[in-house]
Amino acid sequence: MFDKITSDLEGELANALPGVAAQSRMSSYSRQMRIESYPSPPADVRVAGVLAMFYPKHEEIFLTLMLRTQRGPHSGQVSFPGGGVEAQDADIIATALREAQEEVGIQPEEVMVLGKLTPLYIPVSNSLVHPVVAYSQRVPNYEIDPEEVQHVIEAPLSTLRDAATIKRTDMTVSEGLTLKDTPYYDINGHVVWGATAMILSELLELVERVI
Repeated sequence: MFDKITSDLEGELANALPGVAAQSRMSSYSRQMRIESYPSPPADVRVAGVLAMFYPKHEEIFLTLMLRTQRGPHSGQVSFPGGGVEAQDADIIATALREAQEEVGIQPEEVMVLGKLTPLYIPVSNSLVHPVVAYSQRVPNYEIDPEEVQHVIEAPLSTLRDAATIKRTDMTVSEGLTLKDTPYYDINGHVVWGATAMILSELLELVERVI
């Protein structure tokens, strides 16, 4: 089952992607209302890559997420492993693999890349995020960077696909701004919202095509 899903997913990633429509389903109300006029990435945008990696464990499929430490504009939030492009990176895939190794100890040689999702611009950090979808045949031997990561979250695909996992709440962000009725994924008690939820939304739409 795992091999078939990853193979079929690779095929879907090579076709037309769900794109902004899928992303926006898990975005805040304010972003949804401004989707047509939402800011385009400026010239000084920070380009970043994140790794969305599946792996089998105990006859279930899991996706690697992590809880960030209290640093930076996305402090204390759940995210995919990833970060900004550096000079030594050959491409955005190399960025995602390097960051995943540095942050949670995923070894690049154990990762098979399937493709990329739609890039997502995040104004709060002025980042253009390129999600790289991949899989590993083995459970990662996680080793976290304690300066960047509080702990790894092993998210079961069955939980992610469960409609009851999607909930809504008011989110208080920087400078006391409240985003009303914002959708999020409740993953084992962790609130997964914002850019990570938007990326997940597009990824899960592709998963539903192949399961």
